[in-house]
Amino acid sequence: MRCVIARFPFDLVKSDVQASMKGIKPEPVTGDSVQIGRRAYPVKQVGEVITRQDRRDFTAGEVTRALTRLGFTCNVVPPLVPARKLSPLQTASALLGAPTAA
Repeated sequence: MRCVIARFPFDLVKSDVQASMKGIKPEPVTGDSVQIGRRAYPVKQVGEVITRQDRRDFTAGEVTRALTRLGFTCNVVPPLVPARKLSPLQTASALLGAPTAA
């Protein structure tokens, strides 16, 4: 399958990706991951191995799209939603407990 990662075209085949990752120890997964065989690899680690480029040259999304199209199972971590900032009055009310309606 032909795909573009970091503005460079690559012809990727599922069996070639599996062979490239054989014998490579997975790094700890802290973000997006891909299941190759029985192991879960960080998407950026796999992208670095199959493209031979620095991890800073491509996004996890580019590699995730390519690996998903090849038939691999990818787990995408949703972005964190910042907590709603409370005013000092709201914080004090929450700490003291909201009044109950009788």
